[in-house]
Amino acid sequence: MTVEIGQVSVADAGAVRSIYAFHVLNGTASFDTVPPDLPFWQDKISHISARGWPFIACRVDGCVLAYAYATQFRDRPAYARTCEDSIYVAEDHRGRGIGRLLLAELLKQAQACGFEQMIAVIGGGEPASVALHSGLGFVESGRMRDVGFKFGRRLDTVYMQRSLRN
Repeated sequence: MTVEIGQVSVADAGAVRSIYAFHVLNGTASFDTVPPDLPFWQDKISHISARGWPFIACRVDGCVLAYAYATQFRDRPAYARTCEDSIYVAEDHRGRGIGRLLLAELLKQAQACGFEQMIAVIGGGEPASVALHSGLGFVESGRMRDVGFKFGRRLDTVYMQRSLRN
């Protein structure tokens, strides 16, 4: 088994869409309720790549099993050095350390892009995502209570933060 972490291309949009769609339809990490279509992902990959920001994937034997990207936290100019991460692992590969490898690489690449802070916005306060981020130095910086409603449940959003400065 060959594990590789590398940049995502538009050709990977179908795999990215499939991974995300599972989480939209079955979990609370995303507050989306309908999975975005393939053109949405093609545009998102193109936009992030054009900005020079990292959009990476973990591939095993050439198959995309997880992806992560970093984008500017908010559009206003004063946020230019703060990014937000997004990371999703295929359901049948969770709990194997892939997320940790991918997020560790994303931290390096985001720092190389000039980002100085990374924010994780964790829908549903998902324990696995909180643990993943905590394990790589993120600390909870806030919680918005009952801001989401999905699958008949009220959901919190947990904010975590990590400095990327040396």
